[in-house]
Amino acid sequence: MDNPVTVFLYLVIGIVALIVVITLLRSVRQVPQQRNDVVERLGKYHRTLTPGLNILVPFIDAVRTKVDLREQVVSFPPQPVITSDNLVVSIDTVLYFKVVDPVKATYEIANFLQAIEQLTVTT
Repeated sequence: MDNPVTVFLYLVIGIVALIVVITLLRSVRQVPQQRNDVVERLGKYHRTLTPGLNILVPFIDAVRTKVDLREQVVSFPPQPVITSDNLVVSIDTVLYFKVVDPVKATYEIANFLQAIEQLTVTT
């Protein structure tokens, strides 16, 4: 029968090994093609992860958003429009857009999809 001290030692070694494995898993990030991840270090913008294998500082760095860089299609509900001869016409809007700068899409506007819709309606 094992000594209680050795059982406790095995338990401590197991817990330490588990913490090491979790730390390693949190530090390695794989970003797929056509996506960028915006990383914050202690709540402040630090860098943008590009596609491929990336290393983060565990428990200090955090991925805030994952921005899709592919072209996207959004259909908006019909909007009433007044023409130059004072007729009310309802138009359907289908919009194609592509995010070029993930940092600006994350930090410089609260909801870029809503902003695109409002810009399209006013145009």
